[in-house]
Amino acid sequence: MNLPLLTLGVTVLACLLGVVGVHVYASGAAQRQALVARMSQTALPGPAGRRRRFTALDRRLRTTRYGRRLERRIATTGLDLTPAEYTVYALAALLGLYTAVTAVFAPFFGVLAVLTGIWAAGSFLAWQRRRRTEAFINQLPELTRVLANATQAGLALRTAIAMAAEELDDPAGEELRKVADQLALGHTLDDALGTLADRLPSRELVVLVSTLILSNRAGGQVVTSLRNLTTTLEERKETRREVTTLLSQVKVTAVALPLLGLGFLLLINGMQPGALDKMTGSAAGQIGCVLAFALYALGYTVIARLSRIRV
Repeated sequence: MNLPLLTLGVTVLACLLGVVGVHVYASGAAQRQALVARMSQTALPGPAGRRRRFTALDRRLRTTRYGRRLERRIATTGLDLTPAEYTVYALAALLGLYTAVTAVFAPFFGVLAVLTGIWAAGSFLAWQRRRRTEAFINQLPELTRVLANATQAGLALRTAIAMAAEELDDPAGEELRKVADQLALGHTLDDALGTLADRLPSRELVVLVSTLILSNRAGGQVVTSLRNLTTTLEERKETRREVTTLLSQVKVTAVALPLLGLGFLLLINGMQPGALDKMTGSAAGQIGCVLAFALYALGYTVIARLSRIRV
Protein backbone atom coordinates (compact mmCIF):
# COMPACT_ATOMS: atom_id res chain seq x y z
CA MET A 1 0.00 0.00 0.00
CA ASN A 2 1.37 3.39 -1.06
CA LEU A 3 0.69 5.46 2.06
CA PRO A 4 1.71 8.89 0.61
CA LEU A 5 -0.52 8.37 -2.42
CA LEU A 6 -3.43 7.29 -0.19
CA THR A 7 -2.95 10.35 2.02
CA LEU A 8 -2.89 12.62 -1.02
CA GLY A 9 -6.08 11.05 -2.36
CA VAL A 10 -7.91 11.46 0.97
CA THR A 11 -6.74 15.09 1.19
CA VAL A 12 -7.96 15.86 -2.32
CA LEU A 13 -11.32 14.19 -1.57
CA ALA A 14 -11.69 16.17 1.66
CA CYS A 15 -10.91 19.42 -0.16
CA LEU A 16 -13.41 18.55 -2.87
CA LEU A 17 -16.13 17.82 -0.30
CA GLY A 18 -15.26 21.06 1.50
CA VAL A 19 -15.66 23.07 -1.70
CA VAL A 20 -18.98 21.37 -2.46
CA GLY A 21 -20.17 22.05 1.08
CA VAL A 22 -19.26 25.72 0.90
CA HIS A 23 -21.04 26.00 -2.45
CA VAL A 24 -24.19 24.34 -1.11
CA TYR A 25 -24.14 26.53 1.99
CA ALA A 26 -23.70 29.72 -0.05
CA SER A 27 -26.49 28.68 -2.43
CA GLY A 28 -28.84 27.92 0.47
CA ALA A 29 -28.05 31.23 2.16
CA ALA A 30 -28.76 33.12 -1.06
CA GLN A 31 -32.06 31.29 -1.54
CA ARG A 32 -33.02 32.04 2.07
CA GLN A 33 -32.29 35.75 1.67
CA ALA A 34 -34.31 35.84 -1.55
CA LEU A 35 -37.21 34.08 0.18
CA VAL A 36 -37.14 36.49 3.12
CA ALA A 37 -37.03 39.44 0.73
CA ARG A 38 -40.00 38.05 -1.21
CA MET A 39 -41.95 37.41 2.00
CA SER A 40 -41.31 40.96 3.17
CA GLN A 41 -42.97 42.19 0.00
CA THR A 42 -45.91 39.77 -0.09
CA ALA A 43 -46.55 38.52 3.44
CA LEU A 44 -49.07 41.25 4.16
CA PRO A 45 -50.84 42.15 0.94
CA GLY A 46 -51.77 45.76 0.52
CA PRO A 47 -53.03 48.12 -2.12
CA ALA A 48 -51.63 47.67 -5.59
CA GLY A 49 -48.44 49.61 -6.15
CA ARG A 50 -47.74 50.21 -2.47
CA ARG A 51 -44.06 49.95 -1.71
CA ARG A 52 -42.98 48.52 1.62
CA ARG A 53 -40.78 50.71 3.78
CA PHE A 54 -37.81 49.63 5.90
CA THR A 55 -37.35 46.37 4.00
CA ALA A 56 -33.83 45.79 5.34
CA LEU A 57 -35.01 46.17 8.93
CA ASP A 58 -38.02 43.99 8.17
CA ARG A 59 -35.78 41.16 6.93
CA ARG A 60 -33.78 41.33 10.14
CA LEU A 61 -36.85 41.45 12.36
CA ARG A 62 -38.40 38.39 10.71
CA THR A 63 -35.39 36.33 11.82
CA THR A 64 -35.96 37.24 15.49
CA ARG A 65 -38.50 35.90 17.95
CA TYR A 66 -39.93 39.39 18.45
CA GLY A 67 -40.42 39.89 14.71
CA ARG A 68 -42.13 36.54 14.17
CA ARG A 69 -44.43 37.08 17.15
CA LEU A 70 -45.26 40.61 16.00
CA GLU A 71 -45.95 39.36 12.46
CA ARG A 72 -48.46 36.82 13.76
CA ARG A 73 -50.20 39.47 15.87
CA ILE A 74 -50.41 41.91 12.96
CA ALA A 75 -51.78 39.17 10.69
CA THR A 76 -54.75 38.67 13.05
CA THR A 77 -55.60 42.38 13.02
CA GLY A 78 -55.92 42.83 9.26
CA LEU A 79 -53.60 45.86 9.29
CA ASP A 80 -51.60 46.57 6.16
CA LEU A 81 -48.29 46.82 8.00
CA THR A 82 -45.04 44.89 8.22
CA PRO A 83 -43.28 44.28 11.55
CA ALA A 84 -40.62 46.85 10.66
CA GLU A 85 -43.18 49.51 9.72
CA TYR A 86 -45.14 48.96 12.92
CA THR A 87 -41.97 49.07 15.04
CA VAL A 88 -40.65 52.26 13.44
CA TYR A 89 -44.02 54.01 13.63
CA ALA A 90 -44.42 53.00 17.27
CA LEU A 91 -40.95 54.30 18.17
CA ALA A 92 -41.64 57.57 16.34
CA ALA A 93 -44.94 57.94 18.19
CA LEU A 94 -43.24 57.30 21.54
CA LEU A 95 -40.60 59.92 20.77
CA GLY A 96 -43.27 62.45 19.80
CA LEU A 97 -45.30 61.59 22.90
CA TYR A 98 -42.30 62.08 25.17
CA THR A 99 -41.48 65.43 23.57
CA ALA A 100 -45.06 66.71 23.81
CA VAL A 101 -45.68 65.58 27.39
CA THR A 102 -42.31 66.93 28.56
CA ALA A 103 -43.06 70.31 27.00
CA VAL A 104 -46.56 70.53 28.50
CA PHE A 105 -46.05 68.91 31.91
CA ALA A 106 -42.59 67.92 33.18
CA PRO A 107 -39.78 65.50 32.16
CA PHE A 108 -40.90 62.94 34.76
CA PHE A 109 -44.34 62.77 33.17
CA GLY A 110 -42.65 62.18 29.83
CA VAL A 111 -41.12 58.97 31.19
CA LEU A 112 -44.53 57.87 32.49
CA ALA A 113 -46.04 58.72 29.12
CA VAL A 114 -43.46 56.55 27.31
CA LEU A 115 -44.21 53.60 29.61
CA THR A 116 -47.92 54.11 29.01
CA GLY A 117 -47.28 54.37 25.27
CA ILE A 118 -45.41 51.04 25.24
CA TRP A 119 -48.42 49.42 26.92
CA ALA A 120 -50.77 51.21 24.52
CA ALA A 121 -48.82 49.99 21.48
CA GLY A 122 -49.44 46.38 22.46
CA SER A 123 -53.00 47.10 23.52
CA PHE A 124 -53.69 48.69 20.13
CA LEU A 125 -53.05 45.38 18.37
CA ALA A 126 -55.29 43.56 20.84
CA TRP A 127 -58.01 46.19 20.37
CA GLN A 128 -57.71 45.96 16.58
CA ARG A 129 -58.01 42.19 16.79
CA ARG A 130 -61.13 42.47 18.97
CA ARG A 131 -62.57 45.04 16.57
CA ARG A 132 -61.96 42.75 13.61
CA THR A 133 -63.45 39.83 15.52
CA GLU A 134 -66.56 41.88 16.35
CA ALA A 135 -66.94 42.84 12.69
CA PHE A 136 -66.63 39.19 11.69
CA ILE A 137 -69.22 38.15 14.30
CA ASN A 138 -71.65 40.72 12.90
CA GLN A 139 -71.27 39.06 9.49
CA LEU A 140 -71.86 35.53 10.79
CA PRO A 141 -75.65 35.53 10.18
CA GLU A 142 -75.08 36.52 6.56
CA LEU A 143 -72.26 33.97 6.29
CA THR A 144 -74.38 31.11 7.57
CA ARG A 145 -77.21 32.16 5.25
CA VAL A 146 -74.89 32.03 2.22
CA LEU A 147 -73.49 28.64 3.25
CA ALA A 148 -77.01 27.28 3.82
CA ASN A 149 -78.21 28.46 0.40
CA ALA A 150 -75.12 27.05 -1.32
CA THR A 151 -75.36 23.65 0.35
CA GLN A 152 -79.10 23.51 -0.28
CA ALA A 153 -78.34 24.05 -3.97
CA GLY A 154 -76.21 20.91 -3.91
CA LEU A 155 -72.76 22.45 -3.66
CA ALA A 156 -70.06 20.86 -1.54
CA LEU A 157 -69.06 22.62 1.66
CA ARG A 158 -65.63 23.50 0.26
CA THR A 159 -67.23 25.10 -2.78
CA ALA A 160 -69.73 26.91 -0.58
CA ILE A 161 -66.90 28.41 1.48
CA ALA A 162 -65.12 29.62 -1.66
CA MET A 163 -68.35 31.14 -2.97
CA ALA A 164 -69.00 32.88 0.36
CA ALA A 165 -65.48 34.32 0.25
CA GLU A 166 -66.31 35.97 -3.08
CA GLU A 167 -69.70 37.32 -2.02
CA LEU A 168 -69.01 38.65 1.47
CA ASP A 169 -67.19 41.85 2.35
CA ASP A 170 -64.12 41.99 4.55
CA PRO A 171 -63.21 40.81 7.11
CA ALA A 172 -65.36 37.71 6.49
CA GLY A 173 -64.44 37.61 2.81
CA GLU A 174 -60.71 37.86 3.50
CA GLU A 175 -60.78 35.25 6.25
CA LEU A 176 -62.79 32.81 4.15
CA ARG A 177 -60.37 33.31 1.25
CA LYS A 178 -57.58 32.17 3.57
CA VAL A 179 -59.64 29.10 4.46
CA ALA A 180 -60.34 28.38 0.78
CA ASP A 181 -56.63 28.74 -0.06
CA GLN A 182 -55.71 26.29 2.70
CA LEU A 183 -58.29 23.81 1.41
CA ALA A 184 -56.90 24.21 -2.11
CA LEU A 185 -53.41 23.41 -0.81
CA GLY A 186 -54.62 20.12 0.64
CA HIS A 187 -55.43 21.02 4.25
CA THR A 188 -58.36 19.23 5.80
CA LEU A 189 -61.56 21.10 6.57
CA ASP A 190 -60.98 20.58 10.31
CA ASP A 191 -57.52 22.17 10.19
CA ALA A 192 -58.57 25.11 7.99
CA LEU A 193 -61.61 25.99 10.10
CA GLY A 194 -59.66 25.41 13.31
CA THR A 195 -57.04 27.92 12.17
CA LEU A 196 -59.82 30.41 11.46
CA ALA A 197 -61.19 29.95 14.97
CA ASP A 198 -57.70 30.53 16.40
CA ARG A 199 -57.24 33.76 14.44
CA LEU A 200 -60.60 35.20 15.50
CA PRO A 201 -61.52 33.66 18.85
CA SER A 202 -65.21 33.97 19.70
CA ARG A 203 -67.91 31.66 20.98
CA GLU A 204 -70.13 32.32 17.96
CA LEU A 205 -67.39 31.31 15.54
CA VAL A 206 -66.54 28.24 17.61
CA VAL A 207 -70.20 27.16 17.39
CA LEU A 208 -70.22 27.66 13.62
CA VAL A 209 -66.94 25.80 13.14
CA SER A 210 -68.11 22.92 15.36
CA THR A 211 -71.38 22.69 13.43
CA LEU A 212 -69.63 22.57 10.06
CA ILE A 213 -67.04 20.04 11.21
CA LEU A 214 -69.56 17.71 12.86
CA SER A 215 -71.94 17.90 9.89
CA ASN A 216 -69.06 17.20 7.51
CA ARG A 217 -67.87 14.22 9.55
CA ALA A 218 -71.24 12.65 10.34
CA GLY A 219 -72.84 13.53 7.02
CA GLY A 220 -75.76 15.22 8.76
CA GLN A 221 -78.15 17.80 7.40
CA VAL A 222 -75.95 20.85 7.04
CA VAL A 223 -78.77 23.01 5.65
CA THR A 224 -81.04 22.54 8.67
CA SER A 225 -78.21 23.15 11.11
CA LEU A 226 -77.13 26.32 9.31
CA ARG A 227 -80.71 27.64 9.13
CA ASN A 228 -81.15 27.20 12.88
CA LEU A 229 -77.73 28.70 13.53
CA THR A 230 -78.57 31.73 11.38
CA THR A 231 -81.65 32.49 13.48
CA THR A 232 -79.71 32.10 16.72
CA LEU A 233 -76.85 34.33 15.54
CA GLU A 234 -79.24 37.07 14.46
CA GLU A 235 -80.87 37.06 17.91
CA ARG A 236 -77.47 37.17 19.61
CA LYS A 237 -76.43 40.03 17.35
CA GLU A 238 -79.40 42.13 18.43
CA THR A 239 -78.79 41.28 22.09
CA ARG A 240 -75.12 42.28 21.83
CA ARG A 241 -76.13 45.57 20.23
CA GLU A 242 -78.54 46.36 23.07
CA VAL A 243 -75.94 45.51 25.71
CA THR A 244 -73.35 47.71 24.00
CA THR A 245 -75.79 50.63 23.95
CA LEU A 246 -76.65 50.21 27.63
CA LEU A 247 -72.99 50.08 28.69
CA SER A 248 -71.78 52.99 26.55
CA GLN A 249 -72.11 55.48 29.43
CA VAL A 250 -70.06 53.26 31.74
CA LYS A 251 -67.29 52.97 29.15
CA VAL A 252 -67.20 56.74 28.70
CA THR A 253 -66.86 57.10 32.48
CA ALA A 254 -63.86 54.75 32.50
CA VAL A 255 -62.11 56.97 29.95
CA ALA A 256 -63.20 60.28 31.48
CA LEU A 257 -61.67 59.61 34.92
CA PRO A 258 -58.00 59.54 33.78
CA LEU A 259 -58.62 62.53 31.51
CA LEU A 260 -59.95 64.50 34.48
CA GLY A 261 -56.73 63.77 36.33
CA LEU A 262 -54.64 65.12 33.46
CA GLY A 263 -56.92 68.15 33.28
CA PHE A 264 -56.31 68.90 36.96
CA LEU A 265 -52.55 68.72 36.40
CA LEU A 266 -52.81 71.20 33.52
CA LEU A 267 -54.95 73.47 35.69
CA ILE A 268 -52.41 73.41 38.53
CA ASN A 269 -49.51 74.07 36.17
CA GLY A 270 -51.45 76.92 34.55
CA MET A 271 -52.28 78.57 37.85
CA GLN A 272 -48.71 78.27 39.12
CA PRO A 273 -46.13 77.73 36.34
CA GLY A 274 -43.37 75.34 37.33
CA ALA A 275 -45.44 73.62 40.03
CA LEU A 276 -45.18 70.24 38.32
CA ASP A 277 -41.40 70.54 38.04
CA LYS A 278 -41.17 71.24 41.77
CA MET A 279 -43.59 68.42 42.58
CA THR A 280 -41.64 65.84 40.58
CA GLY A 281 -38.26 67.17 41.68
CA SER A 282 -38.33 65.08 44.87
CA ALA A 283 -38.65 61.36 45.45
CA ALA A 284 -41.84 61.81 47.48
CA GLY A 285 -43.48 63.75 44.66
CA GLN A 286 -42.49 61.14 42.07
CA ILE A 287 -43.81 58.30 44.25
CA GLY A 288 -47.06 60.21 44.75
CA CYS A 289 -47.46 60.73 40.99
CA VAL A 290 -46.80 57.06 40.29
CA LEU A 291 -49.35 56.01 42.92
CA ALA A 292 -51.92 58.45 41.56
CA PHE A 293 -51.54 57.17 38.00
CA ALA A 294 -51.61 53.59 39.28
CA LEU A 295 -54.91 54.28 41.04
CA TYR A 296 -56.34 55.85 37.88
CA ALA A 297 -55.25 52.79 35.90
CA LEU A 298 -56.78 50.50 38.53
CA GLY A 299 -60.06 52.41 38.40
CA TYR A 300 -60.14 52.19 34.61
CA THR A 301 -59.42 48.46 34.72
CA VAL A 302 -62.09 47.78 37.36
CA ILE A 303 -64.76 49.77 35.50
CA ALA A 304 -63.84 48.09 32.21
CA ARG A 305 -64.03 44.63 33.79
CA LEU A 306 -67.36 45.33 35.49
CA SER A 307 -68.84 46.58 32.22
CA ARG A 308 -67.64 43.58 30.25
CA ILE A 309 -70.67 41.37 29.77
CA ARG A 310 -70.42 38.31 27.58
CA VAL A 311 -73.58 37.53 25.69
